[in-house]
Amino acid sequence: MPCVPSLNDVPVHYLKPNSLVKFRCMVQDMFDPEFYMGVYETVDPNTNARVLHFGKYRDVAECGPQQEIDLNSSQTVTSERQTFYCVPVPARVSPSTSYTPSRHKRSYEEDEDMDLHPSKQKEQHTGSGGDIHGCVEPKRLETEASAGHHVISPNCSPPLDLNFPLPGEKGPACLVKVYESWESFKVNDVLEVFGVLSVDPVLSIVNSEERDGSSLDPMECMDTAEEQRVHSPPASLVPRIHVILAQKLQHINPLLPACLNEEEIVSNFMSELSPVRAELLGFLTHALLGDSLAAEYLILHLISTVYARRDVLPLGKFTVNLSGCPRSSAFTEHLYRLIQQLVPASYHLRMSIESMNHSRFIPRKDYTANRLLSGLLQLASNTSLVIDETQLEQGQLDTAGVHNVTALGNLITWQKVEYDFNYHRMEFPCNINVLITSEGRSLLPSDCQVHLQPQIIPPNMEEYMSSLLTAVLPSVLNKFRIYLSLLRLLDYSISEEVTKAVEEDFVEMRKNNPESVTADDLHKMLLVARFLSLSAGQTTLSRERWLRAKQLEALRKARLQQQKCRVMGLLRTSLRLHNIAALALGILHEPLAVHIHGLSKLQLCTVSRRHGNVLAVLALGWHGDADAHVRAAEGLRAAAEPWGRGNDATAGQHIVCGAHVLQGTRQLRVLIRFGIAQEVIGVER
Repeated sequence: MPCVPSLNDVPVHYLKPNSLVKFRCMVQDMFDPEFYMGVYETVDPNTNARVLHFGKYRDVAECGPQQEIDLNSSQTVTSERQTFYCVPVPARVSPSTSYTPSRHKRSYEEDEDMDLHPSKQKEQHTGSGGDIHGCVEPKRLETEASAGHHVISPNCSPPLDLNFPLPGEKGPACLVKVYESWESFKVNDVLEVFGVLSVDPVLSIVNSEERDGSSLDPMECMDTAEEQRVHSPPASLVPRIHVILAQKLQHINPLLPACLNEEEIVSNFMSELSPVRAELLGFLTHALLGDSLAAEYLILHLISTVYARRDVLPLGKFTVNLSGCPRSSAFTEHLYRLIQQLVPASYHLRMSIESMNHSRFIPRKDYTANRLLSGLLQLASNTSLVIDETQLEQGQLDTAGVHNVTALGNLITWQKVEYDFNYHRMEFPCNINVLITSEGRSLLPSDCQVHLQPQIIPPNMEEYMSSLLTAVLPSVLNKFRIYLSLLRLLDYSISEEVTKAVEEDFVEMRKNNPESVTADDLHKMLLVARFLSLSAGQTTLSRERWLRAKQLEALRKARLQQQKCRVMGLLRTSLRLHNIAALALGILHEPLAVHIHGLSKLQLCTVSRRHGNVLAVLALGWHGDADAHVRAAEGLRAAAEPWGRGNDATAGQHIVCGAHVLQGTRQLRVLIRFGIAQEVIGVER
């Protein structure tokens, strides 16, 4: 229905009330079901003439000036409908052009007059006069509603939070009222709804009077004032849509039709697939400073999606940790801007102590207002989340910060977010593509680490990245967008013949190198082979793609091994010379856990016990067996004693952190990198 106006593109005040509209949105919350008069009867007191009305697709009962609703009529039918609180799809790329009406404003002065003098409108519906004690013009409210989270409600109460998951989001929030099959929808579903727009100013008057009346007679309404305010906001701020048709969307790419047929996908786009992939690979290679291997993995990441779940394991997720990213040049910021132009929805999360401590990542239930408060991780399916770990600095994580880091880890590992319902937590499955940029290996888990090896160092990073984007024709950019969206929708399979060949190949690899080739390596290679095949438009695995996947993995591992060898030199130097500076430099480039297996436990124990070396204590903790823990504890006591008598607080804090490392909890291991000195010392005492 291309001719139906969309609330995503057209401001509400340009649309006629009770007209047909469409809205692409995400279900942010589900309110309690509400009852309405599906059929009701009005009577004229003077003539006793009776008229039967239908209440479906309406918020306000239709009643003439000389008519009254007969509440005792035998014709009255009470029906039920479900209300969803829907917001525009979070992190969705906004259209590049603003809306310009193709006609004159529809009697805008009359609308303004009705908004400012709603008694006229109320008389038409209820037959009685009324007044509104507002302090902000509704026309201005409509503008403010599209500008951010908070707007001023007409009764001068505290600002109304539109509850967008991400800061700075624009667009209207809507109360979507569904009349049938609402059980098939759930929170976080992306929908396209077609329905009747309701922005009747009477709703603001009635809701205001209900709130005033409830304070006088609390027995008439069990809802709190805050709940009424949230569930019945002014229609000028949160319009209502009475749904005629609603459908879940496979994707949110505006360049593609909402419902796609796979045969049409393959036939129409297959001829262009190879050149588009080659162009995209070249574009991303330049964006990654000439690193073609990293560009290959970035393509695989961008087309990845969770295609199934086996027990608790999400199959198809492919979180990439792009390590070795330069920090000083704001590389991640510019890379994100390029990715933002390729995918329909994306968000850049700058991981800093402040953002971890003060942001709400997990949605939380507010029982006072009876609504779900949104969080940063309440995102639509297939949203690209770019986490910038290069922004991390030393500081203190509070309890909220630790919970947020844990939530990110759970999102990456299990593709689930635990919503906080105060008395319990409930898991909500998700499908979020996570890309982590970092200097060394990320603190967060990932499916694949790719170390960036820049081949060019531009003198001006911003100018270089901007020129890349301007050099790409809009038509080519659209092909990139279609390519990435379509490949996520393709089915994929492996024939029995290829499965047997892969198994035999894996057994041979284990024979040649049993220690370095594990079941996890096989899973990763199969995942890389899957996305390699799909990126070439092949829906089955071929021998050629399997060999290419093995080659890519070998190149990636060889690069990591080279980096590991460089850092190992620093770590060994710190052990031999007891040099804390070398230790700090080594940990900066690569977490200690990656390299400890190459060090002798006997050497570590000796150094930790005789010299109180902090690095040796931490290293023993990472070995993980009971014997190492006992010896590390002895070394810890030996290390703590001289530092306790001295004035070197920094070293003492690292030793206390080492005690918690020995406990083996990932959460506390995260705290080490964040430098949580005060909190850990407090726990230790």
